[in-house]
Amino acid sequence: MAIDVKFWGVRGSIACPSPDHVVYGGNTSCVEMRIGDQTLIFDAGTGIRNLGKDLIRRKVTEASIYLTHTHWDHINGFPFFVPAYNPAARFHVLAGHLTAQGGVERVFSAQMADPTFPVPLSAMKSKLTFEDFPVGSVLIPADGIVIRTAPLRHPNGATAYRVEYAGKSVCYVTDTEHVPDQPDEVILDFIQNADLVIYDSTYTDEEFPAKVGWGHSTWQEGIRLCRAANAKRLALFHHDPDHNDAAMTVIEQKARAQWSNTFAARDEMVVVIE
Repeated sequence: MAIDVKFWGVRGSIACPSPDHVVYGGNTSCVEMRIGDQTLIFDAGTGIRNLGKDLIRRKVTEASIYLTHTHWDHINGFPFFVPAYNPAARFHVLAGHLTAQGGVERVFSAQMADPTFPVPLSAMKSKLTFEDFPVGSVLIPADGIVIRTAPLRHPNGATAYRVEYAGKSVCYVTDTEHVPDQPDEVILDFIQNADLVIYDSTYTDEEFPAKVGWGHSTWQEGIRLCRAANAKRLALFHHDPDHNDAAMTVIEQKARAQWSNTFAARDEMVVVIE
């Protein structure tokens, strides 16, 4: 009766594989949630490559992939998601921000097309299906699992997801920009009483004024929202690639000093909600 959460990619903007990004990781956004025999994948950044290897090891051949949006750092790992090339596998890709722009399949096909990629989407021989839903929809991937959705403040649009199962809830809230001193009422309502909130903590409050309009938030705003919404734990997520291990250690220490129920997400970290 648990939700197993595993972080496969926690960076924003661009992958940063370097000796200075080993502790927290350099892969871009990808989070896996396992509920019984159901595998739910959130975003397809570079972290989905290692997730794909793990699915093969575990002999998992079916999953749903929920996209917050389709900026490169959230989809550019998908061409390297090896299970999608397996004819015996099934993957369902969903997005809530592209209904009026031609749909998510068009974006994925364009990403894997000449002259930017040598292997077309059609080379993926798994049963690959795509679904566009209006943001705000409630999704039911399996009996007992409810996924609620909400709009986020991000250039070109983005979608938040709240996974509910057996009285537990995990919220995936990235990429979004807050307005200083004006708590986002949509997010506050969305994360109310959540067991875990994974929140866009790209910047610090000190860095934020120079980044207004970029579509991201801060770890301090994440704490403010979680406290106001009575959420139980906060995972700092979508780390700025310029925040190396030393910088991230300081950020995590400051965040935990402010609210002890906070931690910085790391590549391959597992959190069990039970």
